[in-house]
Amino acid sequence: MTEAEDNVKQDKPDRQTEVTVNGRGVVLDGKEATGLEIKQAAIKQGVPIQENFVLQEELPNGSSKIIGDTDVVHLRPHLKFTAIRHDDNS
Repeated sequence: MTEAEDNVKQDKPDRQTEVTVNGRGVVLDGKEATGLEIKQAAIKQGVPIQENFVLQEELPNGSSKIIGDTDVVHLRPHLKFTAIRHDDNS
């Protein structure tokens, strides 16, 4: 493998993980992503949210955890997120 090919290989994500954002499947590249990157990927893949929405990880015990734009999430299959308007009082 040439050095150029090796550099290209390093630039490509080594895996993809499908998570759920507002009930829709979203494919993310790599092993981790920030809250903002998750929202941006969801938007690009057709989830009707905006970057300024609040992102929450839905935990198995029924509670949720807010994920800030700079918070890093270690990606694994079956993660579920909801994104809501900041002023949503529901």
